[in-house]
Amino acid sequence: MDFGFNSSIFILYSLLLFQRLQITEGHLKIHTPNMKNDDHMENHLRFRINQEGDSVQNPDKVSSLSQMDPALNLFFNYNDLKLGNQMFIYFPKKDPLTSPHLLTKQESDSIPFTSSQLPYILQLFSFPHGSKQALAMETTLNHCEFPPIKGESKFCATSLEFMLDSIYNIFGLNSRFKVLTTNYVTESISPLQNYTIYEPPVEISAKKIVACHTLPYPYAVFYCHGQVSDNMLYKVMLDGDDGGRVEATAMCHMDTSQWDPEHVAFRVLKTTPGASPVCHFFPADNLVWIPVS
Repeated sequence: MDFGFNSSIFILYSLLLFQRLQITEGHLKIHTPNMKNDDHMENHLRFRINQEGDSVQNPDKVSSLSQMDPALNLFFNYNDLKLGNQMFIYFPKKDPLTSPHLLTKQESDSIPFTSSQLPYILQLFSFPHGSKQALAMETTLNHCEFPPIKGESKFCATSLEFMLDSIYNIFGLNSRFKVLTTNYVTESISPLQNYTIYEPPVEISAKKIVACHTLPYPYAVFYCHGQVSDNMLYKVMLDGDDGGRVEATAMCHMDTSQWDPEHVAFRVLKTTPGASPVCHFFPADNLVWIPVS
């Protein structure tokens, strides 16, 4: 989808249409089912905060493939990206009606989003200190406050207005851009299964790429980042063993020399910083922004 200023208003309306946030008599009421689900929180803690090359480390040390979270089955080697190849991939099922949603800018601005205010935030959402939810929220706040690596642009967005404003600041105020996502071609798929690449992968040319990943929080938080690099973007058509098909967006990081040596991708792929490219698929709830002519 191609975005200019007018269409930005349309996508804002479309996303906020599903929102289930209510502010009445000074009390904040937010639909937060995922924050109550321990399995979902574990999935976030182990993987989502560590999808890209930064210095935030896994809370759990992974000793072998058999002990890894299923969500780690999104990483793959660059040489695996070819027609007919099979991969064991995890694409989580997401229900947009029960997942946290982006706030409006007005609502977002009314809630503190800083680690210095964590005790107040936990009280606001009724999460006890030391709980898994509190740990996830603290990790998200710290992740958003961590400085970018050399040459990187990064931000955390809690509203679509802020996200679009930040994208314009990176791409240019007069730029046009489009968003890419991973799409489920069939309605029902098994979350973890073998997939076969049934069409030649298509490289998507982009001089700048801003990837936005969801982070665990009571409402939607997107960690967005990008840098001028030789990253390569692809559309990959996948056919699952159960007959389900996925049109996946994938990225290959060709230079990982600046990544944290403890990044989980290196343990999954059994490599080291700078030794080889690191590729991964984007989950369906991630957004990839690229400029268009």
